[in-house]
Amino acid sequence: MKERATVVCWQRDRILLVERGRSRWSLPGGTISRGETPLEAAARELIEETSLEGHALDYVFQFGGLNKRHHVFFTLLPDDARPKPSNEIVSCRWFRPRKVGTLVASVPTRQIVALLFGAAGTASDFDVAASNTRGKDDARLEFVP
Repeated sequence: MKERATVVCWQRDRILLVERGRSRWSLPGGTISRGETPLEAAARELIEETSLEGHALDYVFQFGGLNKRHHVFFTLLPDDARPKPSNEIVSCRWFRPRKVGTLVASVPTRQIVALLFGAAGTASDFDVAASNTRGKDDARLEFVP
């Protein structure tokens, strides 16, 4: 089974999706290299695909299909964070979670977003707890029962 690191980037009620070669939208992420931890892979892929670095990544859950396992991380980005497409990425855009279901998006992206935000596309299943996060990486993701 292939192991992947996937990052959900959150900023002002929107999530970041990337587009590879004018194809489907997806969450930033990629294959975990040999000898690399899921966290290291998530940080590397985020830099490689969006030029965003130095942001705290919180492990949320594993999500698996028949041949891939996604290690899903969450990061709350400050308002001044500006992703820039790089490597194979042609576009980076912010979407409201409920919009993802209407996009040409990868199946894992749709399913991960649905698990985190629910069918309504709201943050009802979790709470982003942050204190004065402008320019800081002191936010964390908390699940609310």
